[in-house]
Amino acid sequence: MDDLNLFAAAPEIALAVAAMLILVVGLFVGEERRNVSYALSLAALVFVASLSGLLLSQDAVVYAFGGLYVADPMAGVLKMFAALTTGLVLVYGQGYARDRGMWHGEFFVLTLFVLLGVMVMISANNLLTVYLGLELQALALYALVALRRDDANATEAAMKYFVLGALASGFLLYGMSMLYGAAGTLDLNELARNIASGKVASRAALVLGTVFIVAGLAFKLGAVPFHMWLPDVYHGAPTPVTVLIGSAPKLAVFAIAFRLLVEGLLPLAVDWQQMLALLAVASLAVGNVTAIAQTNLKRMLAYSTIGQMGFMLLAMFSGVVGGDTMTAANAWSAAMFYVITYAITTLGTFGIILLLARQGFEAEEISDLKGLNQRSPWYAFVMLLLMFSLAGIPPTVGFYAKLVVLQALLGSGMGSLAGSAAVWLAVIAVLFSLVAAYYYLRVVKVMYFDEPADLRPIVATPDMRVALSVNGAFVLVLGIVPQYLLALCAQAMVRTLGG
Repeated sequence: MDDLNLFAAAPEIALAVAAMLILVVGLFVGEERRNVSYALSLAALVFVASLSGLLLSQDAVVYAFGGLYVADPMAGVLKMFAALTTGLVLVYGQGYARDRGMWHGEFFVLTLFVLLGVMVMISANNLLTVYLGLELQALALYALVALRRDDANATEAAMKYFVLGALASGFLLYGMSMLYGAAGTLDLNELARNIASGKVASRAALVLGTVFIVAGLAFKLGAVPFHMWLPDVYHGAPTPVTVLIGSAPKLAVFAIAFRLLVEGLLPLAVDWQQMLALLAVASLAVGNVTAIAQTNLKRMLAYSTIGQMGFMLLAMFSGVVGGDTMTAANAWSAAMFYVITYAITTLGTFGIILLLARQGFEAEEISDLKGLNQRSPWYAFVMLLLMFSLAGIPPTVGFYAKLVVLQALLGSGMGSLAGSAAVWLAVIAVLFSLVAAYYYLRVVKVMYFDEPADLRPIVATPDMRVALSVNGAFVLVLGIVPQYLLALCAQAMVRTLGG
């Protein structure tokens, strides 16, 4: 019982209790009082974010459930932002969900279970715990994508997501079984020790297992060549579910990549480092070039996500430098900063899409943004900031996120890779960022220079107006003064690696 340490998992326990409570409340609350479930969900998410911040204030790395679970500073930061982004998903999606018959108790409960799976993955310290969190998140997401049962596009997207998601889970599970067979343990810390000391049955099995692990992670990130599910799911899923897929789960995939590759497979860095480099370059190329041809805004953002994940992979790949913990911490904190700021920016972008959508109209095409500046100068300005951030244009936070990744890439020395390789990777990343600027700025051109096709006023609830305004301001302010969030990520990563 002493090994349980329930306080380390307090945010997850609180979230699970809240989800079950909201499930029961939903049985007794009629459609006309569905706001009760909405308010309870937001209150639960704020409480969970506060609990995660409280755990963040502790310097120690705390293990729970006999070593299956870990609460460290990195987990605290990621859980806090995961809870806050999930809350914004509910705020942004409420009008869309009401108009399309999705504003039911299962929408809130499944969203909370997605977050629960995300938080389990973030704190996983065992291969089985990683898989448990992954499946909890994935199963809830499959159901959410298919929530509009009368929509053929949503049903098709759910089928594709389920089949390809199951394939990705199979890759990860097979890789884990190879690691267990070779090293004889499921504990990530013990796995790293056994590999470093040579207590393994077969190095070839370890390398093969690592290949499957990286392939499974690439599926979940949407990295090329495992990206085929992303555009169809982004396009076909209900837009609130699309924004959920593009926010909190990305934080979880970063976390399990860190847990598996750095905490568990650090002695095999020479093997997985090169795989990450190839995935990063392929994602930058395919994602950004293909996005140019898209006229559907959700598909464009899906291919944009593929390119953005390529940038994050560059930081993840440059984080192992001959045992130099500080340099590794800097690179991984850059990746952490990048994925957090990407999630915030993506939330705001889809928030504008949801704002413009109405009953019977999806606002999914780039042409649907025509003349937005004439209809609402403020929302057009917010969308401009978000597009500038995704493109990496100063003074938005996207510029600084890309800058710290390039600094990590060029300043690391790349361990076993030649310094010239790091320079070439940086050049490739910058060139494809210039390509990406074209399709982001095309959206700005449509908003400011095209005549509006619809002059009807834009109607938004007060909480959505406030959330979108704060989201846009956050992207701008973080670009001007990024040092606070960057320092938070850096300190969390140093303390986590030191623990």
